Amino acid sequence: MSSPTGPASGLPVRMPRPRQPGRHRRPEPVAAPEGAPALVLAVPGAPSTTTRSLAEEVVSIARSELPGLDARIGYVDGAEDATVTSFPEFPSLSSVLAHASAERAARVERARAAGAEVAEPDGPVAVVVPLLAGPDSALMRRIRQAVVESRAAAELTDVLGPHPLLAEALHVRLSEAGLARADRARLFTVATAADGIVLATVGGEEAVQAAGITGMLLAARLAVPVMAAALDEEGAIAATAEQLRGSGSAQLALAPYLIGPELDAGLLDAAAKEAGCSVAEPLGPYPAIGKLALSKYTTTLGITPQQPSGAPVH
Repeated sequence: MSSPTGPASGLPVRMPRPRQPGRHRRPEPVAAPEGAPALVLAVPGAPSTTTRSLAEEVVSIARSELPGLDARIGYVDGAEDATVTSFPEFPSLSSVLAHASAERAARVERARAAGAEVAEPDGPVAVVVPLLAGPDSALMRRIRQAVVESRAAAELTDVLGPHPLLAEALHVRLSEAGLARADRARLFTVATAADGIVLATVGGEEAVQAAGITGMLLAARLAVPVMAAALDEEGAIAATAEQLRGSGSAQLALAPYLIGPELDAGLLDAAAKEAGCSVAEPLGPYPAIGKLALSKYTTTLGITPQQPSGAPVH
C-alpha cells in the first residue's frame, strides 16, 4: 500500500533528476521562421537521376537540421518550361526562382481577398546556394545570370568551401577507398594508404588556391603532403603528382575536391590514369555538404541554429 507521497514500506524511491542546463545538454532545435525564404540549391552539370538523388539527399540533410525549411532544387542546365501548375523533371534555376516568387505573390493576393491587411513582402523570396565546394567563376557567372533572368528577389551566397568539414569529408572518402587511415589515433596501418595526396578541383587558379586552404587542413589530419591542382588544366594533375614524387612521396592518391555534378564524365579517371594515382570518390552527399548549404542560408538571413564545426583533428 502506498501513500500519495511514496510507498508505505519506506523503501527508497528514485526521484527524477531535474534537467540541468549546461554544455552537455543538446541544444533545442531551431525551426525555420514562418514565411521564411526558400533555400534553393543551384545544381551545376547535366541533370540526371544520379544528380537529382544527390541533390535531394543534400536538401534532406538541410531540412533535418532546420525543421520547417522550404528547400528546393534548381538545375543550372535544367528545363525552362515551368509554370505554376506544371513543372519539368529537372527545372532550371530561373524557373524554380520564378515559381517561388509567383507562389508568394499568390499567397498575398489570397490573404487580401480574404480581407486581411497584408503589406508588400519584404526581403528575398529565396536564398540561392551553389552546390560547389570551391569557386568556379564560369559556373557562378551562369548562376548569377539565372537569378537575374528569374526576376525574383533572391540572394546568392558564396560556395561552400573552404571549410574544415570539407577536409573531414575528403578524409572519409580517402579512407573509404582504402587510401588513408580512418583515424590517426588508432595504432594500425593501411597497406594501400597514400603518402601524398593530389587534391583535384575545377575552376582555374582561383579554385586551386581555395582548394589549397582545405588541403592544408587535410594534410594536418593525414600527416602527409597535399597539393592542389586543376583537373581542367591539361597536364596539371600529372605535373603535381611528379612534384610530390620528387619530394619523396611514392604512393599517391587523387582526392576530388568536388561534390560530383560539376565534374565532366571520365575527366577524373583519365587524370588519375595519366598521373598514375589511385582515386577516391567525389564528396557527394556527405552530411557536411547539407550542413554547409544550410549554414550559408542561415547566415544570409540571420537565423542562428547550431553552426557546423569541423571534427577534431586526430
